[in-house]
Order: sequence, then C-alpha cells, then structure tokens
Amino acid sequence: MKINAFTFARMIKLMLDGTYTCRELAEETGLHYVTVLRYTREMHKVGAIHICMWETDSRGRQNIRVYKVGEGKDAKPRRISDSDRSKTYRAKMRYLGMAHKQSGEISGT
Repeated sequence: MKINAFTFARMIKLMLDGTYTCRELAEETGLHYVTVLRYTREMHKVGAIHICMWETDSRGRQNIRVYKVGEGKDAKPRRISDSDRSKTYRAKMRYLGMAHKQSGEISGT
C-alpha cells in the first residue's frame, strides 16, 4: 500500500486543482484503485479532505464519493425513499420475468 512521495504529491496536486473520485485519481496517477481508496479514506479520517458531492454510478446507485482537499462538511448522499426502492425492484422483477418467458425458461400453465 505504500506509495512514493512523488506520486502522493501528484495526487494531492490533482485534488488541489479540482474534485476527483478515487477512480479518477487512480487513472491520473497510475495507482491501483484500492491504493487510492485507502489513502483517501485515511486523509478523510484526519480531516485533510472532505466529500464535496456524490455521483451516481452506471447502475443508478448514488454511491461514488467526490473528494476535495481542505476542511469542510461532508455532503450527505441522497437517500432513496422506500417507495422508489420498491418501484425499482418491481420493475426489475417484471423485466426478468419477461426475459425468462421469452427464453423459454419458465413454462406456461
């Protein structure tokens, strides 16, 4: 997990210039995603960086932290209501049911 001082300094410089997710920092520095994740968690723990916003991933889940250097109050993730969660689940089950019927995996009565 140890990185050299040059790479760490580059990661900090990038974060001073703007906001980044761990994946973006990994791509820019050439570090492995997990290494960047561990360093950002530790920097966040001591208050050197904060979560300025949350992004949505490709699955539609809002769980990607966007970090910014400096002290600040962490942005709160948007909470998905129970009704929205149920609606998404029911739509997914309908889609899977249709897909199974079309592929012939479920036989009709």
